Amino acid sequence: MSNPTNVAPTAPAMNAFSMFTFISFGVSALMMAGGIYFMEASFAAKGFYAMSAIMLVHTTISLSKTLRDQEEQRKLHNRIDEARAERLLMETRDGDLL
Repeated sequence: MSNPTNVAPTAPAMNAFSMFTFISFGVSALMMAGGIYFMEASFAAKGFYAMSAIMLVHTTISLSKTLRDQEEQRKLHNRIDEARAERLLMETRDGDLL
């Protein structure tokens, strides 16, 4: 059996932190939109900055998801390796008892 003390405890996402994150995102998006709207530049320049801001948000979300997926994959790979090693040890131990 696996040793439960080797498993790192995971903290559940706190509601206050989640709310803070969503509010911060909303405020920053409004500030960016307001800054672009009130900027003294041509419509084309404002459009360029707006597209850049949208692309930045999209790539940030994609990057954070990719990093999270890689970390989960690494954890899964480590658990599979530990299970294989434990199974091999159990088979070896059972073979020695015979």
